[in-house]
Amino acid sequence: MMDVTEEKRGPCPDPGAAGGPLPGRCSHFVHRKKRFCKMIVSEGKKYCGEHAENGEEQNSRMRIPCPLDPKHTVYEDQLQKHLKKCNSREKPQPVFYVHNVNSGAVTADASQDQVSLSSLSKEEIKELADRLLQVTKGLDPPLPDRKLCHPALHEALNDPANGDSASKHLKQQGSILGHLDRLGLLGPSRCFVEFGAGRGKLSHWVNNAADDAENIHFLLVERATTRFKVDGKQRKSTFQRLHIDIQHLCLDRVPSLVEKQLPVIGIGKHLCGAGTDLALRCLVHHYSNPDGEPRCKRSRTDAEQTVRAEPPYRCHVDGIVIALCCHHRCDWQHYVGRDFFEKLGLGQREFGLFQRMSSWATCGARRPAQAENSGGKGNSEDMEEHDADQKNGDCNTESVQGLQLSVEEREHFGRLCKLLLDRGRVDYLERMGYKASLEYYTEPEVSLENVILTALPQSDS
Repeated sequence: MMDVTEEKRGPCPDPGAAGGPLPGRCSHFVHRKKRFCKMIVSEGKKYCGEHAENGEEQNSRMRIPCPLDPKHTVYEDQLQKHLKKCNSREKPQPVFYVHNVNSGAVTADASQDQVSLSSLSKEEIKELADRLLQVTKGLDPPLPDRKLCHPALHEALNDPANGDSASKHLKQQGSILGHLDRLGLLGPSRCFVEFGAGRGKLSHWVNNAADDAENIHFLLVERATTRFKVDGKQRKSTFQRLHIDIQHLCLDRVPSLVEKQLPVIGIGKHLCGAGTDLALRCLVHHYSNPDGEPRCKRSRTDAEQTVRAEPPYRCHVDGIVIALCCHHRCDWQHYVGRDFFEKLGLGQREFGLFQRMSSWATCGARRPAQAENSGGKGNSEDMEEHDADQKNGDCNTESVQGLQLSVEEREHFGRLCKLLLDRGRVDYLERMGYKASLEYYTEPEVSLENVILTALPQSDS
């Protein structure tokens, strides 16, 4: 679809410099793209239908913004026909879509307003910091010296053409593969489910590492439309994209899984905030003993549909390896460690404050100039999630009234918040029948988000 809302109108300031419109194409100059529109025009016309009213060609037919997506327009007399084929129309949901199947239970205080750090006094912040030190005192930190690699990436890592960003990504992917290999999860007859797959690079390297293994299947879960995907180039293994939000994904209903009935390995690289919790629910919520984990509250209609269409197949999850990221994007409703928090005497208010303080672990380690420029020039496809996300205002030193903390102190408190949130996830997996572990999988110089969550069924571990 053509984005007409962001274009500047008017003739090309220098048509000669732009080379002129292509033969048979629209003569409207798109300033945002610094080129002429490439839409085909009708015989004898200079402008396409989208730009006819902006040029000299106007007739009795009026173009109006599409009600489904005002970024493009349509002839008013063809609106009904257009609505039936518009790419922005609501499409039928796939069979594996179950509304809010992986959402957490809606609590009585779900509508409670979050308290911002900037609204707290110096005394309240100090009390909160003391409380954090108290509840994290007995928690084991992530295991050190688990920075692994896999031979499948040795050649790529030694490529002299690699830039700094590419080398960092390869080191992280190599360590994730090393952990999969260490846990015995790279064998044959497996289905790897990559959550937040993006371009699918992690699955690509897993496929290379399992080169001799037979009957390998990949499910790439991604809700966004992604460019430059690498899964289309794969030939040996089966790669399938599931264009769906993890919140609504029921693995038991994926036709290829039902057909093949392969054991599942859940993987992810920098699975952001609540995405990790939704993925954990998706993997183990329905497939292990759910005692102690409340079902999400659904409407009567949703519940009746779920009962009527109860899937006959239950997939078995053999392992989980997920590199964690962006704890400040966690959500109390979806967070799997609420029972863990409540056992420590903590609730939604403390969760919200610790969640935002967790950003200090990464923002505090950068100088202000670095934080300001981290979203600047560079390949956005290779940018780390936590570097690209600058929307969390609590990274600002002045956001805490009157409290002067050094960079080291802010980073320390941020790491404790991350540890607390992650230990809640470990507790959830252990209650669901898994042996879980937190480990440092790469150096902070490679990624500030350098903790990986691994889990195996208790019987296997």
